[in-house]
Formats: sequence, structure tokens, C-alpha cells
Amino acid sequence: MERKYIESSMIRSIGFGFESSILEIEFNSGAVWQYSDFPESEWYVFESAESQGKFFHNNIKNQYSESQVG
Repeated sequence: MERKYIESSMIRSIGFGFESSILEIEFNSGAVWQYSDFPESEWYVFESAESQGKFFHNNIKNQYSESQVG
């Protein structure tokens, strides 16, 4: 999955699989996590959020099935 680099104190890059509805986040620690069944509409909100870190904590963490892939 192609990810784009963002300016964040917590997140290095983000990507979304439009066919699979999987959100992929690479954290600054180097860990890569995928979040399943992530709505495309939420991707656009997340991508354009003023703070992706805050959005992650408030709207993604513990809300979707997750797995560490890297």
C-alpha cells in the first residue's frame, strides 16, 4: 500500500486501500498498523485533519479491528 508522509509528532505516514477499506499508519517508532473496514469518508477526514495524532486517538484507536504488520 502506498503511504504519504505527513507532519506529525506521532505518525510518519498514512495510506488507504480503496479496494480493501484498510487504513495503514506508520508511526514514528517504525511500527506499521492496519485498521480494517475503515470507511472511505473517514479517510478524507483523517487525511485533512489539523492533527492526525488527535484524530487517531479520538476516532480510530480501539474503534476498528487492528493488526501490526511491520
